[in-house]
Amino acid sequence: MVAFPVGSKISERRARVTLSAGNVRSSLISSIPKPLRLAVTVGLFLALVAAVQFTVGWPALLRPWAEAPVAGLLLALALTFLSYGLRAIRLYAYFRTEIGTGWPLSLRLMLQHNLYNNLLPMRTGEISFPVLMARYFAIPLGRSLPALLWFRLLDLHTLALLVLIALPLPWGRTTSLIVALLVLPLPWIMLQVTHVLRRRPREDDEPRWRAWLQHLLEGLPQGPALFWSSWFWTAVNWIVKMLVFAWVLGRFVEVPLAGALMGAITGDLTSILPVNGLAGAGTYEAGVIAGLLPYGIDAKVGLTAAVNLHLFMLAATLLGGAASLIVGKVPERG
Repeated sequence: MVAFPVGSKISERRARVTLSAGNVRSSLISSIPKPLRLAVTVGLFLALVAAVQFTVGWPALLRPWAEAPVAGLLLALALTFLSYGLRAIRLYAYFRTEIGTGWPLSLRLMLQHNLYNNLLPMRTGEISFPVLMARYFAIPLGRSLPALLWFRLLDLHTLALLVLIALPLPWGRTTSLIVALLVLPLPWIMLQVTHVLRRRPREDDEPRWRAWLQHLLEGLPQGPALFWSSWFWTAVNWIVKMLVFAWVLGRFVEVPLAGALMGAITGDLTSILPVNGLAGAGTYEAGVIAGLLPYGIDAKVGLTAAVNLHLFMLAATLLGGAASLIVGKVPERG
């Protein structure tokens, strides 16, 4: 139970707003009947297992691993862990005043959040972020949830720019660059809008949605240094990660770098779908194949490459989760 000072209606209202913000994601998920969620999760996983067995065969699908360069795979794994570290730096830089010297614990949190995100279906692993932030750093939901939303917006923005700038699209290079220039300043514009909205005087009897919006805005970057820092580390992280995943994908299918990048990006974008299989099974592969098809890759060949890329990602995720147990010291809180 949360105790409030006597007569503190504003504090109580802010707490209700914080709780309602934390319930947004769970409310969206719970709107889907639980039996249907379970059926979709299991169905997608079994459909993938069956599709592989009847189109390629699991032994044939896994055979290329025996011929893959060990040194190259170890380097790819190391660079994937580097991307985890870059995400931890982004988190640490954003919450530096609250975290202090706790970068190792930030890395532990990021590795565990990544584990839950990649293994749990329907993006329910996102819920672990505010939970872990409260446990490790005593940062309340009203502060961590807007930050998570900001990180995800930056992630999508960066992936969109990578697609527009680095990949040949049907409408031509010039059009892609023009669109990229229009998309580029969107986070900065959003920051300016939030500054204007934050200056608006607050009222005790304002509608609940407006109070929720104001509370959400207060958790976004308050100054240019924090804004540019989070944007920079987001861009570096995704460039490293997508290049690594594109290289791994290229070990299993003959495709130009642009095609491998497109497959890696579209596979990762499936994580935003409201319905996902267990550990992303089925939807991740569908995303990778969708990105490869414009490059003339047969769906059967694409399935083999997509599943193997997914296996690499899951192996890195599990290793990261195991490593998190020895990284950082969890504080004891009464």
